[in-house]
Amino acid sequence: MNTKYEDCLKACIECLEACNNCFDACLKEEHIKMMAGCIRLDRECADVCSYAAQAITRNSPFVQEICKLCAQICDACGEECGKHDHEHCQKCAEACRKCADACRQMVA
Repeated sequence: MNTKYEDCLKACIECLEACNNCFDACLKEEHIKMMAGCIRLDRECADVCSYAAQAITRNSPFVQEICKLCAQICDACGEECGKHDHEHCQKCAEACRKCADACRQMVA
């Protein structure tokens, strides 16, 4: 596997973990209704990161399309998480930005 693929795979797995952690922590926040958008996007992002990691490891012929979609969803999740001051949201936003960048390198 070339370095570009390895970097993207690593970023997807790290983002998946950050989104799952953020999802779980958001569910425990006092004002959960304010976190609804964050929770929803955490799920979407974790799922697409998982799918992208699978596509990379099986050398899918659609890996570029999947990574493009992953970057778009990571952008949306990172933007939403970045609006919240919670540490778990800020960590998730950072992981999302890194993953989006790595996914864009796959389609460049």
